[in-house]
Amino acid sequence: MGSLNGQVAFITGVARGQGRSHAVRLAAEGADIIGVDICADISSTGYPMGSREELDETVALVEAQGGKMLASIADVRDFPTLKAALDAGVEHFGRLDIVCVNAGIATMAFRELTDDEDLQLWTDVLDVNLVGAFHTAKAAIPHLIAGNRGGSIVFTSSTAGLIGFGGTQGGGLGYAASKHGIVGLMRTLANALAPHSIRVNSVHPTGVNTMMAVNPAMTEFLQNYPGGGPHLQNPLPVQLLEPEDISAAIAYLVSDTGKYVTGVTLPVDAGFCNKL
Repeated sequence: MGSLNGQVAFITGVARGQGRSHAVRLAAEGADIIGVDICADISSTGYPMGSREELDETVALVEAQGGKMLASIADVRDFPTLKAALDAGVEHFGRLDIVCVNAGIATMAFRELTDDEDLQLWTDVLDVNLVGAFHTAKAAIPHLIAGNRGGSIVFTSSTAGLIGFGGTQGGGLGYAASKHGIVGLMRTLANALAPHSIRVNSVHPTGVNTMMAVNPAMTEFLQNYPGGGPHLQNPLPVQLLEPEDISAAIAYLVSDTGKYVTGVTLPVDAGFCNKL
């Protein structure tokens, strides 16, 4: 039997990358999945978002693990649409136990920007990474409380949510601010939801082998960042983690193995934060 048999997980940004990996791993542990993705580009990111075709591929991968998945197109910045997608999923599966607040973007740039461009980078990354995280939690918490079974929320932050990294432009500063903001959101909700046996934690990856980290704009930014290179150097001899490495940490946090772990900022970072 899997560690999550009979449970239902809600995952944002599920079309590819870490979100897809989380869906597959939790399905392998026995969970059914409610998944959303924007399936449309955000121009300021400089790299493509997930597509409808990739979302359908995630569904197929979940089903290959023996799980069921209800997938919808929803932008985490649009609370009514996000809530409607989750509500439909809970009605379909009959419960909600796990929330993976995963959707996020990075809008780093290494070039001269106009004020309007810089402000747009800042706004877009805060709206997706932090406002979207709040929207996800706000939509999910009533279902978790109503289930009266406890539950687990895991926010995907970053090493940039624990240290001062990001440069001086709106995109990098917005990324650091949003990922630090997630920590405040997580810690506050961990206290507020503890009486309901709902645990709330955050994971903080170093660079992960996904489109967000491996694209020309990010590569140029990192190559010109002090102490950088193709990617910033981890103390352990690994340049990039794989999405499955982060999924393993999430599988622990949402399972009964981690039933007394809450309010924790868990680095999965090959020693990156310890170095700086």
